[in-house]
Amino acid sequence: MPANEDLFTRLLTPIGKWIRRYRLQLILALRVTVAAVLAFAVAQVLHLHLPLWAVLTSLIVTQMSLGRSLKVASDYLIGTFGGVAYGGALAILIPHESEWALLAVLALAIAPLAFIASFRANFNVLPVTAIIVLLVPSMQHVSPAGSAIDRILEVTVGGAVGFIVSFLLFPSRANAITVQAAADMLDLLADGLSRFLEDHTRELDLAERRRIQDGIAGALTRLNITGVEAEHERNARLTSGPDTGPLLRTLLRLRHDVVMLGRAVGYEFPGEISARLTPPLRKIETTGRDFLRACGAALRDQKPPPPLGAVDAPFRDYIDTFGAVRRGGLTRNMKSEDAERLFALGFALEQLREHLVEVHRVVGEWARG
Repeated sequence: MPANEDLFTRLLTPIGKWIRRYRLQLILALRVTVAAVLAFAVAQVLHLHLPLWAVLTSLIVTQMSLGRSLKVASDYLIGTFGGVAYGGALAILIPHESEWALLAVLALAIAPLAFIASFRANFNVLPVTAIIVLLVPSMQHVSPAGSAIDRILEVTVGGAVGFIVSFLLFPSRANAITVQAAADMLDLLADGLSRFLEDHTRELDLAERRRIQDGIAGALTRLNITGVEAEHERNARLTSGPDTGPLLRTLLRLRHDVVMLGRAVGYEFPGEISARLTPPLRKIETTGRDFLRACGAALRDQKPPPPLGAVDAPFRDYIDTFGAVRRGGLTRNMKSEDAERLFALGFALEQLREHLVEVHRVVGEWARG
């Protein structure tokens, strides 16, 4: 029996890890399935002519986060109502019994709506809806007004079911996803800072620098997307919490700091300058890395950030030592290229210090929120 239990445990452990890793994706698959089945059932109960559109609308509206579902639902419904109004008006006002007349009306329906949709990608449903309202009457022998009403009912049913399922069935708040994305980005920034400063005399190869910067840029892109969705939730009073704007702007500035550091490092200071500046640089690398990781952990747990003093001290030490080096005239005999990189490194570290103070502030706001 113990051997069987041990085998059973070994089988369950990787399954449990896989479920935890893809938890959000599995929940989304469940919500989409339930929304589609319920939309079809409601459409059948209401005897809608085309339950297909109710099901498709529920699939479109059911998104990873509640904020995204709200945005997609509002855009899709507005686009549908606009397409129904325009396509229905054309179908009623312009006779199109012949094929040539139908082609002309179809072109008249598509061209202006496609032009409008080209400015706002979330209104791509406009021409699609107008086409359905125009063509369905000829295929199902219903009036244009009846086709327009059916389309509105189908989309309303699908949108309502999709949003209600997103709200009730294991809802994923964009606010919580934004916190996780921000914490992940702080970890990436900590790793990037450490890689660039652990040995400032070594210039990383282009592929390594690109890997670090692309990873941070990808995290920032995901954070911006979820941040917008979190604001939709907050504006609709579906969730509470601080404004995501300061958090996103602070992490963007930190990313710029890491980019500047990556360009400034990669050369060895002259003898006495190296002896004076290298120790505080190494301290900045360790304390900055640990501070960013601790801020990420605090953000995930919604706890207060770590003390700022420990990370601020080595920055002040470097800035004071750098000022003493300049006043002592140690930079006068440096090559112009080396001097430029030395001053660029100092500027990047000053900016980084200021933005770490901002990180401390915004993490504290989210802990209180």
